[in-house]
Amino acid sequence: MPNRSDEAGLSFPFAEPPGTGEVIEVAPGILWTRIPLPFRLDHVNIYLIDDGDGWAVLDTGIDDDRTRDVWQALLSGPLAGRRITRLIVSHHHPDHIGLAGWLCRKLDIPLLTSQASYLGCINISLRPGALDAKPYRDFYERHGMTSGAVDLITSQGHRYLKMVTPLPPTFLRLVSGDTLKLGGREFEITSGDGHAPEQLMLYCAADNFFLAADQVIAKISPNISVWAVEPEGDPLGLYLRSLNSIRKTVPADTLVIPGHQLPFNGLHERCVELADHHAARCRVIEEACRERPRTVAEIVPILFSRALDPHQMSFAFSEAHAHVNYMVRQEVLTQFVGKDGAVRAAAKAGGAPQPADPVVISPG
Repeated sequence: MPNRSDEAGLSFPFAEPPGTGEVIEVAPGILWTRIPLPFRLDHVNIYLIDDGDGWAVLDTGIDDDRTRDVWQALLSGPLAGRRITRLIVSHHHPDHIGLAGWLCRKLDIPLLTSQASYLGCINISLRPGALDAKPYRDFYERHGMTSGAVDLITSQGHRYLKMVTPLPPTFLRLVSGDTLKLGGREFEITSGDGHAPEQLMLYCAADNFFLAADQVIAKISPNISVWAVEPEGDPLGLYLRSLNSIRKTVPADTLVIPGHQLPFNGLHERCVELADHHAARCRVIEEACRERPRTVAEIVPILFSRALDPHQMSFAFSEAHAHVNYMVRQEVLTQFVGKDGAVRAAAKAGGAPQPADPVVISPG
């Protein structure tokens, strides 16, 4: 397919993705297919990696009937005649791990993933009602969400997190810094945080491509969220640190093969764009909190002006919270509890300090 470029300097070797149930060879020995998702982000990329006498699978899609039907069509169609050797899962989000248990049992293959992905899936997705408990409801209300909105988030917004089949009882842990051998090729295992704890990425130096999962995507910023189980966490700080690490360890001309949207060239440029995007959001939040103190819930419509369904609201609230937590740590904002019991953020006098690393937060 023809090369396509955009004004930001990224280039796209493939103008169109594969159709549902189809595969495209995106790099030597790497097949690319897509699984539909019933959300605004309507797909997830799945990859088949040459593993000698078969294919290793990278990621799965969510657990629903449509996804299972697509997998059945793939296994009886373009993947027929060659076995599946193992399943690698990049991170614990349901669009990537949702059918891991089903596929491993159906194909009698092992699961390879990070410890955080395995345990995170069990804790978040496979504990019925875990995120609906009172401490987590209180978390949302303490940061300005109304009781009605909390009801929607906990009853509908978290439904996506439960679209996961039970995991296999055992797994093989993949650790950043190790080497994974698939077929006759070696992959350097790296991990990144912010979007998901210990998200796995695979870099093949010999053929210069980078299976980046959701850490670097061409046209959207991966969701960076504070969740109720870690209310004081700093996922945005971790994500910016990960972008720096990627720029230092993966060459600029590497083909990026992501978890969503199209493969692209321009890795370093995209890392800087993503950092700049979050820096711009921080400036918007600082300006709003300089006008008056605000709860996280009051910051959400400042960052997200469109109408949000409960699924989107849960992510928007958690992403706004990630920016607030980061800015508190950077001493741009300060927080206090008001007479109504709600936590509000206010801009500190004197403005934001100058960043130590311009790659992480570009000067404005």
